[in-house]
Amino acid sequence: MFTPARKSMPALDYVSIVRSVYADRHALLFGALASAVAAATTAYRNQSVALYAVAAAFVIVGLIRYINMVAFWRAPIAFDDADGAEYWEGRATLGGALVAGTYGAWCFVGLVFVNDGYTELAAISLGIAAMVGVVARNFGLDRLVTIQTLLLCVPLAAGFFLGGEIYHSVLALLLVLMLISFRKLAGDIRAILLSAVHGREEASRLAEELDTALDTMQHGLCMLDEAGTVTLANDQAEKAFTGFASGDWIGRPFAALVMEAVRNGTMPERSATRLLVTVEEQGEGKVLLSLPDNKFNEITVSSRQNRTVLLFEDITERVKAEERINFMAHYDALTGLPNRAYFTSQVEASLKQRSRAKVRDMEMLMIIDVDDFKHVNDTVGHQLGDRLLIEVAQRMRQALGANTVIARLGGDEFVAYRSGVGSDQDAMAEASAVLSAFKTPMTILGHQVAPTVSIGIVTSRGDDDLDSLMTRADLALYKCKANGKAQSQIFHEEMDVAYRYRQRLKAELTTCVANGGLTLAYQPIIDLKSRRVVGCEALARWHHSELGTIPPSVFIPIAEEIGLISEITRFVLNTATRECRNWPADVRVSINISARDFRSGDVTGMVESALAASGLPPERLEVEVTETAVIEEREAATGILSALAAKGIGIALDDFGTGYSSLSYLQALPLTKLKIDRSFVIDIASNPRSMKLLSNVAQLGKDIDLTVTVEGVETDEQLALIAEHTQVDQIQGYLFGVPLSRRDIGELIARLAATARHAEKTGNKVNFG
Repeated sequence: MFTPARKSMPALDYVSIVRSVYADRHALLFGALASAVAAATTAYRNQSVALYAVAAAFVIVGLIRYINMVAFWRAPIAFDDADGAEYWEGRATLGGALVAGTYGAWCFVGLVFVNDGYTELAAISLGIAAMVGVVARNFGLDRLVTIQTLLLCVPLAAGFFLGGEIYHSVLALLLVLMLISFRKLAGDIRAILLSAVHGREEASRLAEELDTALDTMQHGLCMLDEAGTVTLANDQAEKAFTGFASGDWIGRPFAALVMEAVRNGTMPERSATRLLVTVEEQGEGKVLLSLPDNKFNEITVSSRQNRTVLLFEDITERVKAEERINFMAHYDALTGLPNRAYFTSQVEASLKQRSRAKVRDMEMLMIIDVDDFKHVNDTVGHQLGDRLLIEVAQRMRQALGANTVIARLGGDEFVAYRSGVGSDQDAMAEASAVLSAFKTPMTILGHQVAPTVSIGIVTSRGDDDLDSLMTRADLALYKCKANGKAQSQIFHEEMDVAYRYRQRLKAELTTCVANGGLTLAYQPIIDLKSRRVVGCEALARWHHSELGTIPPSVFIPIAEEIGLISEITRFVLNTATRECRNWPADVRVSINISARDFRSGDVTGMVESALAASGLPPERLEVEVTETAVIEEREAATGILSALAAKGIGIALDDFGTGYSSLSYLQALPLTKLKIDRSFVIDIASNPRSMKLLSNVAQLGKDIDLTVTVEGVETDEQLALIAEHTQVDQIQGYLFGVPLSRRDIGELIARLAATARHAEKTGNKVNFG
């Protein structure tokens, strides 16, 4: 079977093969006429009509083929017109079949009907010669070669078998085999052609893909030959080259171009030297180039078989990203000051160096806090607050100078460190310079603000580590704020006693909590109308075996500082819910939740675990949160409190009126109770304005459907005024006694319930005096 040429090669090559068949029409016409003359001589020699017919056939077929070839070259056949080429292949096949059939007829007539040696020799020799021409001209078209071979071989072999003896038959067989080998030869030539065609096509495809890859790759790529000359470069490489040295780099020595770039100042000499050494040594590596206009380029050098490939990568964005990451790791993004971690590493390195050098001069550390910064954020917004912090940082830089390491610890707190301070007086002078820097008001986003700062100072002669310095400066800052803010305070020995006391409390509070040493006290919450106990606030108590009772105002902040507050909250929850089961069903228990609980503790999990263990219904539990806790952890607090409220747990806003943003949180949080701070109650008996303010605040709570509780009620007069002039629902305070133990609160609940029942029967009011 023959293989269609159209299916075995690309269209362009197929059209070219068909064109080659029609290539030389004059040679074809000359061959046809020569064969006709030879056939005519044999016809004349033998006076054979059949041979005259063969001679005439040669002439006619030759003319037909010539006319066909002329028509082909007049036809508009494009170089990739495979359909048109297939049509002309069919016409060429028909013409080839006619001429091969004519040669076959000539051989058959000469061998069978004419007994003449010259005729046989002429027919056979010209027929074989024609087959050689077929192979030479038509090898690319397997179908044409096959048809012509058959039309010539079959009549020739038949003539030998019919017209001669056994030797003629053997010769016929050999001739047939030879002619068949001609077809095989044509097939081999065609296979070589197709292999070359396919190889060329594959090479073209690979070359095209390589060109596409070079043109589309984001990196520049160039190749150097064994002499170091640039032989290849893509567009990206040429752009990189343009930044180094002008002109086309192809064909030029790479070393000379690099040196030209060094002379032009577009390539650093050190980097250029390293690059040339790597290339000359046929090595591999990366070279970073810092270029003009703050650009960076990385060149990767690879060598193999005396050739070198250079890959140019613009890493400007990567370098800038790394610089940003490095900046973010070491500096505060808002103020540009060092952050806590970087400040710590700088100061600790200075302290170690001073210790090794045994320097005995003084070092100073300040902690600087912006007074009432939360008020600024809450009243005029965080955007102005951020701009304020930027201005604060700038003024501190100007006041303290370049020799002081200044950092932002977080929020509105800054720290400054300097070594080589002469005396405590010098340190105080530095602090005074900072305070003076804030005497001039600031205009920020159209608002005039006049912030002040409080400064805690500690000095040392190299005997303290950074943690100790920070702790003592913190103590000085606390003392400063207690004295009225907007001033500075240097640490002194009396504070050291407080410091050591505080450190002792930290250690022993940890042990106390671990050993279950805390207890609970309960302060009753009284319904103003019925005068019954409707709830109790659970309060943690710590009685120290040596130091006596430690107030919650002391140990609760310590617990928050050292991360124990959630353990205390868990203890209070578990104990109070369990104790509440022993009270009447209409009495609830209230638990305080710290801001640190929202930040780090699993408040929802603790509450659910306590309720499950005690069996207390959720409706009998109330969670109290301060405005500070809500402000500091707004998102976490809102989510947690909403989840608790959905379970039926009451949510009370404690110490209402002492913060800056109470009204917004009344709307945002799922509150059920408003607890008015004791500061509203103190002078209501002597100051009508205070009484009116308390009444209005209580009315606000009632207007938004909240239960209103007033704290700090201590006298019957206060109680009577509250009952007469306000919409308060519940009262809480020392009028009913100090916070009581578990046994005493049970007795008080029972006693007040009995008193309330008696008062209902007699119509008298309950007297708490």
